[in-house]
Amino acid sequence: QVRLVESGGGSVQAGGSLNLSCATSYDTRALFCMGWFRQAPGKEREGVAHFSPAGNDFYADSVKGRFTISKNNAERTLYLRMKGLTPEDTAVYYCAAHPSLDCWRGGSPIYDSWGQGTQVTVSS
Repeated sequence: QVRLVESGGGSVQAGGSLNLSCATSYDTRALFCMGWFRQAPGKEREGVAHFSPAGNDFYADSVKGRFTISKNNAERTLYLRMKGLTPEDTAVYYCAAHPSLDCWRGGSPIYDSWGQGTQVTVSS
């Protein structure tokens, strides 16, 4: 398992932007699957954005065109840039990772490590 620490959450008005970070002491070049989830009160956990072992990025339909996932291996940090936020984006955001090439199954990632989450609140 990998320790992951999210930061950058906060409260913004609709239409605003936030940048989330997920720091780890692990070599991110060896974290072949990395990504972001979110969970709002009373709702199911939702995959937001992911990197596949091939380095391709994937996004939930709800955030396509608004969110961008990136990674800085020198900083050992995963990022999520969020633009055009709406109240529906309000949730706790979690980063996740797996140091295995066999972490992508059926077009979706499988993770073994998760951070504690950072709260994002978007008001109307």
